[in-house]
Amino acid sequence: MTRSRLEAFSDGVIAIIITIMVLEIKAPHGDNFAALKAVLPHFISYVLSFIYVGIYWNNHHHMLHAVEKINGKILWANLHLLFWLSLIPFTTAWMGENHFTSAPMAAYGVILFMSAIAYNILQTQIVSKSGTDSAFSKQIGKDAKGKISIIAYALGIGISFASEWAAAGLYILVAIMWLIPDKRVERAIDD
Repeated sequence: MTRSRLEAFSDGVIAIIITIMVLEIKAPHGDNFAALKAVLPHFISYVLSFIYVGIYWNNHHHMLHAVEKINGKILWANLHLLFWLSLIPFTTAWMGENHFTSAPMAAYGVILFMSAIAYNILQTQIVSKSGTDSAFSKQIGKDAKGKISIIAYALGIGISFASEWAAAGLYILVAIMWLIPDKRVERAIDD
């Protein structure tokens, strides 16, 4: 399989994920702006999840451009990532429907945590295929940002049972940290 075919498949799955999320936002009953208050939790959870899916799409795109050849391990690691990303619409809807209560916030954190683990596995498989002396491998380095994210998600899961808003704050902080594409990967592509 070529890199472009893997990227096209992944782009299609991610587009469907975003479409499913937006379809979960139902039009409010009422014909004035006050009626929008009822859908505000859905909209806020959608915005956060849209940002997360966008971050994964952007970094996934850059990472795949560093790959010259695809093997079975990369295919399966990519599917593993797409599996966890495909669960984001479910937890997004659950969070919005229940106004960010503990269990939905913890479940959202679990999906973010597992997505980060899956991304790390994909990245590891690409490094393995590219070789540890490749430009991509050197640019990835110790991946402090990735490790910080995983720790923050784990903390968010635990904290969600004491304070949903503290968990939400952690998830938002991680999203802000990743909002700008990973420059390490962009440099590897340019090398």
